[in-house]
Amino acid sequence: MRIFVDAMGGDNAPQAPVEGAVEALRRYPEIEVTLAGVIPEIEKYLTNCDDVRSRITLLDAPEVITNEESPVMGVRRKTKSATVIGMLKLRDKEVDGFVSAGSTGAVLAGGMFRLGRIPGIERPALAPLMPNGKAHFLLIDCGANVDCKPEYLVQFGVMGDAYMRGVVGMENPRVGLINIGAEAEKGNALVKNTYPLMESAPYNFVGNVEARDITNDVADVLVADGFSGNLILKFMEGMAGTLMGIIKREMMADLRGKIAGLIAKPAFRRVKKLMDYTEVGGAPLLGVQGAVVKAHGSSNAHAFSCAIGQVIKMIDGKVVETIEKGVAALIPTEDA
Repeated sequence: MRIFVDAMGGDNAPQAPVEGAVEALRRYPEIEVTLAGVIPEIEKYLTNCDDVRSRITLLDAPEVITNEESPVMGVRRKTKSATVIGMLKLRDKEVDGFVSAGSTGAVLAGGMFRLGRIPGIERPALAPLMPNGKAHFLLIDCGANVDCKPEYLVQFGVMGDAYMRGVVGMENPRVGLINIGAEAEKGNALVKNTYPLMESAPYNFVGNVEARDITNDVADVLVADGFSGNLILKFMEGMAGTLMGIIKREMMADLRGKIAGLIAKPAFRRVKKLMDYTEVGGAPLLGVQGAVVKAHGSSNAHAFSCAIGQVIKMIDGKVVETIEKGVAALIPTEDA
């Protein structure tokens, strides 16, 4: 299994992507990794990896698409960037998966214009699995499409439904629309216009879901525009860290708390792992014709290793093929 890694993307590049790739190679003996970026910078962090060095290929990609530039123009002009090279190699089946912690917009644009969309899909979306206390729900979109049309949100529901059916194994996923109220008449123009379209869509639409119910297991797929979804994602990440910090501080405040904390330490460790975004790795980019994972921009080495693990799961689980079949059945193309 060949994984293409953007070694220059993210706040901690190239150290985090390179060290994360080495960690992943040690965890997954069945993979090979291509590290793309500025080779002399990459080589600085390959000094202690003789055990996996034979499964690492370095590829010169001197250009970097930054968060400050237009993603579309960056993908068009910077043809020697890891984003463009990686998407083309994935399109041509030279690699099996792509991982980047770089510009979200560039990954989206590269997925659309270099890799290509699944027939019938207007806009791909980022869709991480999030904890809800019992299992996980799929949040779609979480940042790929800040400005959306109602038709995009309806298709997000289609992709989420297909993903949960084919990958998670749910028979009839509940699809909800994130809104400021449960009533159909509430919300801004986008969600008001989306609601009736989702009501008639060929999936199990359960209506609007308020923010306070997001983690209450009321829906398996939660649909949002990328702006709202990204706020929810990052708020949950921050709140999880804050709560764990408060619990730790209070446990260490007195002797009784320390004793209780020692007894409960294994349980707290499991909770932390469940809530820690670095353990998830990243969000799949659904709607494109290849296994693509967008890692968090602030990913450390372990988070990047988990992102590589996520793309491996996408490949093994035939996520793209599952969504293609689901979308073809739910939204027939003109040729059909």
